[in-house]
Amino acid sequence: MNPPRFENLEVLVRTPAGEAHPTPLLFVHGAYAAAWTWEEHFLQYFADAGYAAYAVSLSGHGGSPGRKQLDSFSIIDYARDVTSVVTELPTPPVLIGHSMGGFVVQKYLEKYQAPGAVLMCSVPPQGLLTAAVGMMFSKPGMMRDLNNLMSGGKASPETMREALFAQPVALEDLNRYYKASQSESHRAIWDMSMFGMPRTGRVKRTPLLVQGAEHDHLIPVSLVEMTARTYGVEAHVFPGMGHGLMLERDWEKPARQILDWLKELGL
Repeated sequence: MNPPRFENLEVLVRTPAGEAHPTPLLFVHGAYAAAWTWEEHFLQYFADAGYAAYAVSLSGHGGSPGRKQLDSFSIIDYARDVTSVVTELPTPPVLIGHSMGGFVVQKYLEKYQAPGAVLMCSVPPQGLLTAAVGMMFSKPGMMRDLNNLMSGGKASPETMREALFAQPVALEDLNRYYKASQSESHRAIWDMSMFGMPRTGRVKRTPLLVQGAEHDHLIPVSLVEMTARTYGVEAHVFPGMGHGLMLERDWEKPARQILDWLKELGL
């Protein structure tokens, strides 16, 4: 049997040593990042728990093609990337999307149902504008550095620390994450700001878990709660943690909740 090609997208894979659960997991990264964000902890954790775990680098990110055309990619293009990976898997996966990846997952769920989906520190279905205005007043330096990153420059490592972490992070790890970060598609950011809001009624067809972080400066608790209210589910906010839930020192707490939720769904 030939291995899946995933439309030439970079897809990181971890599989269990023994027989896997029938339902695989597909992780979708946020803006300025790639599949590597899931490789640090989550992929192996869920493989050890018996799940085939996949993490895609969206077009123009990580090892996927299209870096030179990054600004041409829309949220719909990213949702198509997710679709192309899903169609190569043996059965439909549970989708786990972080930040922008959560918004991409919502757009995917407009067309397709999934066994379940996790929206982790996700851009809310109402879009980015509220978060952007809030950051403009509360964290103007971070806003300036993110705008610089959008233009192909680099944010400072200290900005990355403040944006992603509320807990201690080793300098060596921070430098690795900093080197792996990249610019983001202007078109995708505009889509999340005003042009591409998901049709929430369709998204609701899929069982959802909404997670957030107490000290998230990018997607604050109020927006996590707004996402949960929109979809009629509970918001699960992790105390003492920041936006990068999958990279924080206590990453296992949100991971364990996802695992328990999967068991509740019988997956």
